[in-house]
Amino acid sequence: MVALQDLRNLNKAEIAAVCAELGWPRFRGKQVFSWVHEKGASSIDEMTNLSKEQRQILAAHYEIAPLVLLDTWCGDAGDTIKFLWQLPDGNTVEQVLMFYKDRVSTCVSTQTGCAMGCKFCATALCGKGRNLTAGEIVGQILLANGWCQKQGKPIITNVVYMGMGEPLANWPHVKKSLQILNDEEGLNIGWRRMTISTCGLADKIKQLAEEDFQLELSVSLHSADDKIRSALMPINERYPLSDLMAACDIFTEKTGRRITYEYAMFHEVNDSKKAAEDLARLLKGRLAFVNLIPANPVAEAGFFPAKSERIKEFVEILEGHHIAVAVRKSRGQDIEAACGQLKRRNHKKTQNQEINQTGKKES
Repeated sequence: MVALQDLRNLNKAEIAAVCAELGWPRFRGKQVFSWVHEKGASSIDEMTNLSKEQRQILAAHYEIAPLVLLDTWCGDAGDTIKFLWQLPDGNTVEQVLMFYKDRVSTCVSTQTGCAMGCKFCATALCGKGRNLTAGEIVGQILLANGWCQKQGKPIITNVVYMGMGEPLANWPHVKKSLQILNDEEGLNIGWRRMTISTCGLADKIKQLAEEDFQLELSVSLHSADDKIRSALMPINERYPLSDLMAACDIFTEKTGRRITYEYAMFHEVNDSKKAAEDLARLLKGRLAFVNLIPANPVAEAGFFPAKSERIKEFVEILEGHHIAVAVRKSRGQDIEAACGQLKRRNHKKTQNQEINQTGKKES
């Protein structure tokens, strides 16, 4: 049996080419693209402005691959929702929706696990996993929009590639998904409403700088000291701070865009006065914004949140050096949807099932 291709994985030009090969007029390509990437159709049968015969012909070779919603969690405040999606191959990923007064933001996953091994991140517990296709990334947003519409809620306006996985380690598919989401005949999400978050793949940041994308870049920094950063983030052994900051400088020079540096604060790890002074020196003269994050509890990691007085002191030191800084309000801790927590609940649930079935945890 020939495997069907996922229409969500095709951009406008590719869908137009499919329709042209079938001998259909050009406007059919626009119709199909609209059904898939604007209206968020879940099947070819929904394309009612195509004849039944045309739908059958298209369905013989293509499909809209199903993402199955396995579970939904709603934060106590009602402003944060977490979805657990099952992909066609049985793998699962998580997605977070955050409702603000002026926007609806989503954190999407780009891999089923993560190979970066950050010591404070629950996704790292799942192992490397695999890359998501562009269609699987876009599918999260399309299906979340459908959920919002059914609930009478506004649809997504901002996309943050900050879910499970390292986006720049899956750049070809992430790049294609960005282009699909930005297409004016699709969801038409503006470049500046899309953010790539990376743990610091310096070579990929340089590559991103060469793209004609006016998107936002967020870099997980967490320390301005190589020794401490390496202890938190093994990627620092491959791309130490000197290499990372050189790549960030290239990005700023090429794009003119300010970079957000994420800094999760851990008790007696990276929250000292010296750590703040080191960070101020590192960012001095750079087009930078610091997002301080009170660390979220991930019991397996062995790190604890910095105390509020340390965070306040940290802010005062950075502001004293004229570094733009804000303390990010954590969202979704109660449903394990906050930074570093994704897939923890499902991973633990799977482990418990394995223990129940075999009497021991599978390796």
